[in-house]
Amino acid sequence: MVKSENVKIFAGTSNVALATKIAERYGLPLGEAEVVRFKDGEVFVKIDETVRGRDVFVVQSTSEPVNENLMELLIFIDALKRASAKSITVIIPYYGYARQDRKSSPREPITSKLVANLLTKSGANRIVAMDLHADQIQGFFDIPVDHMQALPLMVKYFMKKGLYGDDVVVVSPDIGGVKRARKLAEWLDCKIAIIDKRRPKPNVAEIMGVLGDVSGKNCIMVDDMIDTGGTIVAGIEMLKEKGAKSVHVACTHPVFSGPAVERLQNSSADEVVVTDTIKLPEDKMFPKLKTVSVAGLLAKTIENIENCLPVSDVFEMFDFDK
Repeated sequence: MVKSENVKIFAGTSNVALATKIAERYGLPLGEAEVVRFKDGEVFVKIDETVRGRDVFVVQSTSEPVNENLMELLIFIDALKRASAKSITVIIPYYGYARQDRKSSPREPITSKLVANLLTKSGANRIVAMDLHADQIQGFFDIPVDHMQALPLMVKYFMKKGLYGDDVVVVSPDIGGVKRARKLAEWLDCKIAIIDKRRPKPNVAEIMGVLGDVSGKNCIMVDDMIDTGGTIVAGIEMLKEKGAKSVHVACTHPVFSGPAVERLQNSSADEVVVTDTIKLPEDKMFPKLKTVSVAGLLAKTIENIENCLPVSDVFEMFDFDK
């Protein structure tokens, strides 16, 4: 990576490990900053080095606790703006509130849009996000948004395991994920199947059947996130009932709320492959879990942004360690 003295990379507290990896891949130490939470819940951020005239990148997932991490990010941006940073690019590996992207019934908020407004008003000049739950969230911002995807990393992982070609079927857990599944299937040179799902209420899913032939196949079920795991586990068992040889689960964001970890570990899945967009505590780690890092991808994204190169070129590079 090309080191630039004009770049500073800072970490919020939600995922310091990922931010550290990104900075290392880029070739810089993390910027020095202090984040303090007072006993009454207020957050204080102090930038401990000059950022005047610098291009600053701040890494913060708005994962659990969502509201605390979001407020910390807004205060961080404000501190950088008041310290006369030349530009502030916010890298949000996991964008909280992404599922509240539209009104599904009267008198509901569109919280994804509200969060976009808050980030913009606080002083962000650019957003880099990983696998937004809904593509239209990009349009909620009046500043540039680079929407990065973890699919190339998943392609690299599964190709190394020999999971590609006619013996493999990529499975979308619902109709909404077909575009993602089709893209992964194109790279792995295989067919796709779709799970017919009904969702009567949030975090509750009813599996009706499987559209496509999975009998005797190695299935890769791909989604953007796993929350409580109910949908994914029901899909895994349905694929096994339909004669799948093996079932591998791939998702970008391991939200893992409530009973998710127990459900996944006790399921018929051979493995669950996730990324490190969300920092998982030890009690959410389990034997079937495999993690691939997005650090190299995001470091390359920073390099392209800083050198005014197309960010879309990053998607064509599978080996982000170089």
